[in-house]
Amino acid sequence: MDMAIGVIIGGAFASIISALTDYIINPIIGCFATGGLEGWTITIWKAELGIGAFIMAIINFIILAFVLFLMLKAMNKLLNARKKKEEETEPLTKKCPLCCSEIDIKAIKCPCCTGDIRE
Repeated sequence: MDMAIGVIIGGAFASIISALTDYIINPIIGCFATGGLEGWTITIWKAELGIGAFIMAIINFIILAFVLFLMLKAMNKLLNARKKKEEETEPLTKKCPLCCSEIDIKAIKCPCCTGDIRE
C-alpha cells in the first residue's frame, strides 16, 4: 500500500519538484556561478559530462523523497490512530489487592487467596 501511494504521489509531485529546482533553486545557485547549475560541465577526453544536470537530478530526488516521507508518515499516523481507537476495550481481568493474582473482572472473591474483593 505504501509503495503504491509513493508511486502515485511521486508521479504527481515530479513536475512540481522539477519546477522548484529549475526555476527557484537553479537561479539562486546561478547567482554564484555563471549559467546556473545546469551549465556546469567537465570535459574529459573530448567528452562533456553534465555535472550540473546530474546535481539537479539529485536535488530533485532528495526533495521528492523528503516530501513522500512526510506524507507517508502522516498517513501512517492517521491509520495507527484509527487502529488504537478500535483496540481500546474494557479489561476482562483485574488484580487481587491481597495476593496480586489476575482474576475475572466480575469476581467478588479471589479464587487463589479467597479474599473478599468488593470494590
